[in-house]
Amino acid sequence: MSAPLDQSTAAYLAAPSKAPPNLVAPEPEHCPGPESEQAGQSEACAGCPNQSICASAPKGPDPDIPLITARLAQVRHKILVLSGKGGVGKSTFSTLLAHAFATNPHSTVGIMDTDICGPSIPKMMGVEDETIHVSSGGWSPVWVTDNLGAMSIQFMLPNRDDAVIWRGPKKNGLIKQFLKDVEWGELDFLVIDTPPGTSDEHLSVNSLLKESGVDGAVVVTTPQEVSLLDVRKEIDFCRKAGIRILGLVENMSGFVCPNCKHESQIFRPTTGGGRRLAKQMGIPFLGSVPLDPRVGMACDYGESFVDNYPDSPASKAIQAVVRAVSEQIGEDPDKVLPASTPVI
Repeated sequence: MSAPLDQSTAAYLAAPSKAPPNLVAPEPEHCPGPESEQAGQSEACAGCPNQSICASAPKGPDPDIPLITARLAQVRHKILVLSGKGGVGKSTFSTLLAHAFATNPHSTVGIMDTDICGPSIPKMMGVEDETIHVSSGGWSPVWVTDNLGAMSIQFMLPNRDDAVIWRGPKKNGLIKQFLKDVEWGELDFLVIDTPPGTSDEHLSVNSLLKESGVDGAVVVTTPQEVSLLDVRKEIDFCRKAGIRILGLVENMSGFVCPNCKHESQIFRPTTGGGRRLAKQMGIPFLGSVPLDPRVGMACDYGESFVDNYPDSPASKAIQAVVRAVSEQIGEDPDKVLPASTPVI
């Protein structure tokens, strides 16, 4: 069990995102953010033309919450993909999960990239050069296949190498637009890829989706203790923020040679790995996904690994994870994956 929250932390996690005030001047360099509780009161606010505006801005419920709820009313399942640490293959796993769900031609899947400063989903999906189409109805996602759409800030950047140097409020505002303005339409699954940690983006997604409902989070780790250390913090964050944990996935759990099928432990689980951690924390263990160099190649070329190598151990492991996630969200695994898809 996680430690009890003090009242201030509990209120911060539960508070909905605030409507941004109309500022009369650009935000100063050390601005705490117009949506911050310290807006208009911190030392950085002294002498700022916006000080009185920010200090008197209403602190009530975000008026955009009902709009987001209405926009996402046709999305049946919303799944967060989290990890407390970078480099565990979370974005790669998100694309594998989305592609696996989309192998069923009767399912429509979306993937939303909330890693504002490090967007990688468009590259992995093979749509890096696409742009967003804006109409009177909102923003249209970029469709990777007939039943798989994607949304990312990368589609808005003039150059693929442009850095996004934004503070929290501006990142939160874009995430709100992804939820409020994107015409997702009827989706069976919306996979939300998040950046590492437990910061602004995670709080924004959680507060903005609270009314429309989130099925839960899939937490990704690797076997080493240095990764498990941060994953424990991520699990604690989910419990404090009221996010249901669908389960834990151990990525890069071993290397399976594509030729001889022998498995080697590249990252040895010195403390028992993800399976033992899941047991200790009392959460479901969804499965282990082995290393396969072809996964990295598929992401580099923007191809679907599960479509190109359906019989590989990694693909079978991903399919097993999809079946486990399906059970956690109340779906029949045999209906989520088509009958022709090999499963273990």
